[in-house]
Amino acid sequence: MNINTNALVAMTEANQNFSKVVRVVDEEGVAVILKNNKPRYVVVDFAEYDAIQEMMELRRKMVDAAADALLEENMEAFLELAK
Repeated sequence: MNINTNALVAMTEANQNFSKVVRVVDEEGVAVILKNNKPRYVVVDFAEYDAIQEMMELRRKMVDAAADALLEENMEAFLELAK
């Protein structure tokens, strides 16, 4: 995963100057908060968060559909194994 270095904010700085975090999100679209010099948290605009949630829900539905299809295609084998 590539991280824009302009989006990095140290935890200490985020605690002391949260308005900088907001400014970074406004300018870069995302702010990555570093804890112990490692990326730990991501701050995004709420509209972006909403889009992420929608994508995650769509993914869950796709996984559920694939699991249902797999079970349906192999029901006889699963029932035999369950004996």
